[in-house]
Amino acid sequence: MFLKKRTFAPMTTTRQHKVARLLQKELGEYLQRNGAEITGGKMVTVTVVRISADLGVAKVYLSIFPAGEPDETLQSVTGKKGLIRNEVGKKLRNQLRHIPEFVFYLDDSLDYIDRIDNLLND
Repeated sequence: MFLKKRTFAPMTTTRQHKVARLLQKELGEYLQRNGAEITGGKMVTVTVVRISADLGVAKVYLSIFPAGEPDETLQSVTGKKGLIRNEVGKKLRNQLRHIPEFVFYLDDSLDYIDRIDNLLND
């Protein structure tokens, strides 16, 4: 008997993975529709959502373009996290009983990849 290989982080359950993907999709759609007011016209992408074991806290990693002063944009999004949670909760109320608290982080993996690429080219 062969076991199906898991395609997500090894310490997450299937439920955590499904909830994280659902939140990533809905947060992305919300920021696409209403992000201009929150971010000042910058494009924000939800790259990763990691959810705690009790499904109470979701770490949301954001990629911000253009990259100039991303900390201000992140603070703006963090300041509106109650509104964002409320709106996402309205959308997901039939699928999730409890909407987790959002903690936003800056995803700088693209900057890191660009820096490594520049180092390799030099």
